[in-house]
Amino acid sequence: MGLADRLKQRANEPAASHAMVAETAPQDFHDLKGELHRRIVDALDLQAFEKLAPERRQDELRNVLAGEIARRELPLNQIERERMVQELLDELTGLGPLEPLLADPTISDILVNTYATVYIERGGRLELTPVRFADNQHLMQIINRIVSRIGRRVDETSPMVDARLPDGSRVNAIIPPLALDGPIVSIRRFGVTPLRMRDLLAGGALSTEAGGFLGACVEAKLNILISGGTGAGKTTLLNALSAFIPDDQRIVTIEDSAELQLQQRHVVRLETRPPNIEGKGEILARDLVKNALRMRPDRIVVGEVRGGEVLDMLQAMNTGHEGSMTTVHANTPRDALARLEAMIGMSGVPLSEGATRATISRGLNVIVQLNRGTDGRRRITSIAEITGTEGAAITMQDVFRFEQHGVDATGKILGEFRPTGIRPRALTRIAQFGVDPGRIIERLQGPAHA
Repeated sequence: MGLADRLKQRANEPAASHAMVAETAPQDFHDLKGELHRRIVDALDLQAFEKLAPERRQDELRNVLAGEIARRELPLNQIERERMVQELLDELTGLGPLEPLLADPTISDILVNTYATVYIERGGRLELTPVRFADNQHLMQIINRIVSRIGRRVDETSPMVDARLPDGSRVNAIIPPLALDGPIVSIRRFGVTPLRMRDLLAGGALSTEAGGFLGACVEAKLNILISGGTGAGKTTLLNALSAFIPDDQRIVTIEDSAELQLQQRHVVRLETRPPNIEGKGEILARDLVKNALRMRPDRIVVGEVRGGEVLDMLQAMNTGHEGSMTTVHANTPRDALARLEAMIGMSGVPLSEGATRATISRGLNVIVQLNRGTDGRRRITSIAEITGTEGAAITMQDVFRFEQHGVDATGKILGEFRPTGIRPRALTRIAQFGVDPGRIIERLQGPAHA
């Protein structure tokens, strides 16, 4: 007996048995969708279908699917029929079960732990969803669809991959044999419209005074390092700060997976390349930083420093490419400096401890620390200025700091941003460039977006 016949038989069963039927109905719906999917794929002229415009594909498929469901007289109500059509459309033209999650703007992370378990993050909290894939092979098909769009691959010889979706969202996938239970996918969402500084202010990520100071630092071409843990909002802040870069400057961005959404007209985007199947052709961030110096950049923006490229970037900051920015994984500004020292050691250039720290102190001006609180909210916790070296140590001073007062009944952290009262040395350079932090603050408080 076929699946459709079984469904019809159950639809005619006495009402007393419907309780048991309700428990298996979702699986029957899922199996029926799989059967229809196979029939439609076999029936489609894929070459002709690929030539259609995207909107035409949707219309053609919707008509074919609706007709097939009606022709077979399946015992589905109107809502179930519409759901069946939409899910099949997602399978044929999108990312299958992920499509409804990607369409929800309130979801910030999608975490797929093999085919049967999908979590999301909403409002800083993880939630288990009813979304599932048919099996691990189905999940692998979706992974391959994602990575093939940007010319990358994932298989047993290269079981880890970083990719991105058309909206800029970051995707990481890891498959067997490294992932023991099955393919794992992590998606970090990015909005189609990047958050601006005013959006961060409205969300409580920082104060207006701190935003005005950071904007003035960018306009005055101070070199900025954004530090924070995973998911703290480093890329989001980097995007927001880049809005203060004048439109007449040439910006070169360097990333492992292109995520930055700079709004200026003159932006050149570079992306690293993994090795091919023969283990050749790899292009590292360090190679791109060196090449960027030959491209007449006014500013270099590195999405994240992870290795020896940090030395090349610091040297570029010291040799005329001021106003550059990058991010690093670290829990405090002092930890960020320690990580930079370790990464310079990975460059293969023999530098003494003193020379390493002098290079860092001369190259960087400001460190912005981001943290994700216990309430799930992302905020700047300190803005520190590097003042030089004293003995064997790099000296810093906090300009702004977030001071926590407690936690309310809902778990929200209570606190405020306060200036430390120390006059930043950066104000001298800001004045030399003719930048007025007060004007930036007025702009942030005004009706126009910054």
